[in-house]
Amino acid sequence: MSKEKKSTRQGQVTRQLIGTREVMDYCLETYRSDRLVYFMIKPTNISVLSEESISARIYALMTVLKGFAELEFLCLNSRESYEDNKRFLRSRMEQEDKLAVRKLLELDLLHLDRIQVQMATAREFLVIIRLCNEKESEVFPYLNRIEKILREQGFIAQRAGKEDIKRLLAVYFEQNVTTEKFEDYDGERWVILGD
Repeated sequence: MSKEKKSTRQGQVTRQLIGTREVMDYCLETYRSDRLVYFMIKPTNISVLSEESISARIYALMTVLKGFAELEFLCLNSRESYEDNKRFLRSRMEQEDKLAVRKLLELDLLHLDRIQVQMATAREFLVIIRLCNEKESEVFPYLNRIEKILREQGFIAQRAGKEDIKRLLAVYFEQNVTTEKFEDYDGERWVILGD
């Protein structure tokens, strides 16, 4: 049974493994016939807001949630994580006998801490709408209404396009935050038409 499962799994393409049929101009189509529409929300630095302002932001979010029960939320790091590197440096420091090498490892650890502090606000907040059986003629008015309500409540929101969705998938599944243009198919950049 496990050999059969492994064989079936090896025969699947990456899109099947992650449940993604197609990345479209405005959504991600899944194998369950859902279409996921992403709204990117620009984060607010609440550490500089007054208590009243924070309460107002919470109330605004509650207002959005009351209007649309089908909203899903996702928070992603939009920058690289150095936690694995830091764990490795700590374990090396514990194993190292030479003081000079331990000091160098400690300096490396401090450097990674500084980088991470600078990127601490590098988060992306997403509102996800799962479209299941909506008629095509009703989809865009519905999405425009959601975007309008988000903006009316003070959120800086933008519907994700095809390139945004591909970048979100890369960050979510691969933690790849450095690539600027993502391919539709693996190896696409190496294909030279007419060659």
